[in-house]
Amino acid sequence: MRADARRNYDRIVEVAREVFREQGYDASLDEIAKRAGVGPGTLYRHFPKRENLLDAVMQSWVDRVNDTADKAMAREGSARDVLLGWFEDYVRLISVHRGGPAKITSAMGDPDSPIITKCQVLAGANDRVIERLRADGALRADIETVQVCRLVGGVATVADQGDLDPDAVRPMLEVVADGLLR
Repeated sequence: MRADARRNYDRIVEVAREVFREQGYDASLDEIAKRAGVGPGTLYRHFPKRENLLDAVMQSWVDRVNDTADKAMAREGSARDVLLGWFEDYVRLISVHRGGPAKITSAMGDPDSPIITKCQVLAGANDRVIERLRADGALRADIETVQVCRLVGGVATVADQGDLDPDAVRPMLEVVADGLLR
């Protein structure tokens, strides 16, 4: 990629991250192009579909997901404390952008989604935490990773769409955690 094309690409991703955070994932791509100082054609050459741009924005997020799962695995305390801490982190991770929780949670079940790879990273991180708790004998045997992703994603979606603060979210996460623990 030429240097000027790379600068445009990076600028579009940076601006898209800001705009998605402000307005959600359905924000106007034309506005993103305008704020990035490029024409719509330049944006669409780099990102033919909205999902391609979303995928690029989410790449740095993948690194945070893995780091956060590592911290959850190292967390001290009861299984409930570990699980609730992970759930709160999970909600924060998928709630970075308005509309993110619904977009990510629904993509979990869609193998054709352009963001499925990112969802698989999130599910893999979740699986590591779940398997640690399962190995400790703390979780019910019938719990599947995708179920946990969807349950916590559902709570995050309700919080996102209802503009709930973290204090209102925790009791919902406690109900989910208590249903998973032995």
